[in-house]
Amino acid sequence: MLHLLWRMTRGYRLRPWRSPYLRWRIETYSGIHADAITFSGFWRFLWRYRRELASYLLWAETMENKTRLVP
Repeated sequence: MLHLLWRMTRGYRLRPWRSPYLRWRIETYSGIHADAITFSGFWRFLWRYRRELASYLLWAETMENKTRLVP
């Protein structure tokens, strides 16, 4: 799960709230406009949806592992 999170924050590891990919994911999930996501808004979102995010990361890791097994 951490490997996937590490890849998702590539280039923005010290400031993940500026990542275009993470902004896009937050915008499509919550409806918050990507340009409106700030430092505090990002961490508030992560805390509020921590269970759903953990579930998503586990699912995404499972899907990634399954696609690696396909020749």
